Amino acid sequence: MRKVLLVLTLAAMASGVPTLPGHGEEPKKPPKDDGKITALMRKKLQHSQKVLEGIALNDFKEISQNAEELIDISKQAEWRVIKTPQYELYSNEFRRTADAMVKNAKDRNLDGAALNYVDLTLSCVKCHKYVREVRMTRLDVER
Repeated sequence: MRKVLLVLTLAAMASGVPTLPGHGEEPKKPPKDDGKITALMRKKLQHSQKVLEGIALNDFKEISQNAEELIDISKQAEWRVIKTPQYELYSNEFRRTADAMVKNAKDRNLDGAALNYVDLTLSCVKCHKYVREVRMTRLDVER
């Protein structure tokens, strides 16, 4: 059974079939979390909560300011936890959605901003799931 798995793995690698998430590119090892990544994610969570508060209170200034903060956070170096094309897509989706939220807040479009908030939250969930899967795959490969 092990020989069959080894042969299949080698065949997949030789044929160019990706064996790791991220379209076949093995991601570089994520930086050790010296607290910067955790602090950045905590800051992201706080601003996300303030966006939700702004939506609940119909406070467009609160929505806009905190969505802009989220965009700024996503541009920081610590944001790039792994370097894969898929991770880059998730980051770009996050920024586009936050940017649309800023526009909707400036247009005083509460329904649009609320939908953006849902999309933003889903992009976070998908990205965090992806990062966990890549790290789990990497742990399996390194054993």
